[in-house]
Amino acid sequence: MSTYTQILYHIVFSTKDRRRTLEIAKREQILHYAWGVLKNHNTFVYQINIVEDHMHILCSLHPSNTLSDLVKLLKTALGNWMKENHISKSFSGWQQ
Repeated sequence: MSTYTQILYHIVFSTKDRRRTLEIAKREQILHYAWGVLKNHNTFVYQINIVEDHMHILCSLHPSNTLSDLVKLLKTALGNWMKENHISKSFSGWQQ
């Protein structure tokens, strides 16, 4: 007998101090990068969206991943990538 489980996570995280720094023109690039990071860590993404000051992700994790590690990894990777590629002039990081 095998076991089947399905847990969906709705992850929401915002920019530091809820600053409106996620520009409309750059959001598609941010979405593609975030999707790639999640896919590379065995995460199935059902939906992902960004508005000016926060991001929503609906996903399920591989059993070998933990939610806290994945969120930490994603926030770090996205923040570094956005700074290196000058995605947002006023982006100062994610809220703790």
